[in-house]
Amino acid sequence: MSYLVLARKYRPRNFTEMVGQDHVVQALTNALTTQRLHHAYMFTGTRGVGKTSVSRILAKSLNCQGADGQGGITATPCGVCQACTDIDSGRFVDYTELDAASNRGVDEVQALLEQAVYKPVQGRFKVFMIDEVHMLTNTAFNAMLKTLEEPPEYLKFVLATTDPQKVPVTVLSRCLQFNLRPMAPETIREYLQQVLQTEAVPADVQSLRLLARAARGSMRDALSLTDQAIAFGAGQLEEATVRQMLGSVDRSYVFRLLEALANGDGKTVVETSEVLRLNGLSAASTLEEMSSVLQRMAVLQVAPSAATDADESDPEAADTARLAALMPADEIQLLYSICLHGRSELGLAPDEYAALTMVLLRLLAFKPQLNQPAPAEKKTLNSARIEPPRAVATPPSASVAGGADAVLPVIVSTAVVRMAAEPSPSRLQPWEDEPRPTPAPVQQTKVTAALEAEAPSLSPTDVPAEPSQVALPTPPLTPPGLGEFWHQTIQQLIAGDAITAMVRELALQSQLMEKTADQWTLQVARESINQSGSRDRLTAALQAAGHDVLRLMVQVGPVTDCPVLRNTTAAAERLQSAEKIILDDPFVQTMMRDFGAKIVPGSLKSG
Repeated sequence: MSYLVLARKYRPRNFTEMVGQDHVVQALTNALTTQRLHHAYMFTGTRGVGKTSVSRILAKSLNCQGADGQGGITATPCGVCQACTDIDSGRFVDYTELDAASNRGVDEVQALLEQAVYKPVQGRFKVFMIDEVHMLTNTAFNAMLKTLEEPPEYLKFVLATTDPQKVPVTVLSRCLQFNLRPMAPETIREYLQQVLQTEAVPADVQSLRLLARAARGSMRDALSLTDQAIAFGAGQLEEATVRQMLGSVDRSYVFRLLEALANGDGKTVVETSEVLRLNGLSAASTLEEMSSVLQRMAVLQVAPSAATDADESDPEAADTARLAALMPADEIQLLYSICLHGRSELGLAPDEYAALTMVLLRLLAFKPQLNQPAPAEKKTLNSARIEPPRAVATPPSASVAGGADAVLPVIVSTAVVRMAAEPSPSRLQPWEDEPRPTPAPVQQTKVTAALEAEAPSLSPTDVPAEPSQVALPTPPLTPPGLGEFWHQTIQQLIAGDAITAMVRELALQSQLMEKTADQWTLQVARESINQSGSRDRLTAALQAAGHDVLRLMVQVGPVTDCPVLRNTTAAAERLQSAEKIILDDPFVQTMMRDFGAKIVPGSLKSG
């Protein structure tokens, strides 16, 4: 007698033997008991969760004749009558199973529907079971719509699919839909334990845990893996042999990696990754096991009572709880996210172990570092503005001897240092030939004058020089008049839409260095905008505007006077004038003085 595999030998033959699908069993049992029967059922779910098994049990329930031959529709088929035994063995003439994956055309569906006009031969109902129904063509679906909506009273449809999204809504609306859920690992483990006890096969708990996790919610996959493990282990199941067969990573490596990541031990992380390579363990399985452990750690941190609800026989519970107490919650979430995304990167790398090492090092690189000094703030041009004076801690002697009055000179002297370190607002712009008029000094109050008189005078050598104030070689300036001429010329071209896109950028960011009868020389700061096509179109636009330009030459170098700089400076001056107008307004000053109002930075716009 040939061997019957466990997945077929232990296929459920009645609703009481169904595992992990209580919601479907309860609905069908109540419907059969009250005989509120629908004409079409659809069972959806992943592979190996019991779709075909439920279909056969339902067919037996509808056609069961009872052990004495006097039975009727029942939720508990006897399993011994001719209808039950024939359905189990696949010989029942009124139960037809159609595999839509290989019979997906309209001809096959029409051949099936032609049998619907004939009444049952042996049973009470004809049952048409179409497996993988989503594989049918649109024409085949349309051919069965009318019969599916109004079948004869003796005909029942049972549809099964792993992808209900591909089934037309016109078919879904004609069926009662039941979603068979993936089974929990604990449910699979308990069922495997019962099966192996019946088969008299010794097995330890950890090997069953590995098989249950590897099944990924499919009972058929779990039974098939168990068959393979029995053969691999010579009739017994042990953790080491099952782990070797599955190629799964020993969780001891996972706990070692997580502990090294928690302690910031990069050497241990790299060494453990190399051990995984030498042992030929799967990189994807490593990240998967790490994700599973991190998920349990996060649950334990949020709900510590879950540790007491866990199976006491699980030897990994103690290590998981220890790591959960060692690692902060935000770091666990970060590691979990990186492990999930790292699995998708393994196939992109030429060596998956090198990719695994990079993912592990990324976990270490993004580890939150505590008690590290903040990076030094970079000096930028935006910091070159006068800041309000800030109070400086006074020596104890000053506070004792002079009281509150001794603090004032220190505050004022601090403000003086800040004012001395700032660049002068009257500095000339590169294109200005004449100095700007110096603004009149603001009238000082008697208190301010007295405080400045008491403040110690500072010489220029007392003020520390900042890197931004170091004298740099000044680029060559534009000859007088060329800068204004070039700026007005470009503004006229832009206003007339004579230049656009890259030609406009070339014109705006260039500086007119020389203008002769034969050639105009421009200078730009970046080579990327110096394109031959842009030069030719700019030359044509200048000639069309009436300028005698025979040839336009563009060179790369520092730019001190170009239209974009002039436009930016003019916009800044307009904004400064607008701010002064707002701040000098009596109403604004009253609001700021009496109610503490403030101008939101960046809210002022110049017209």
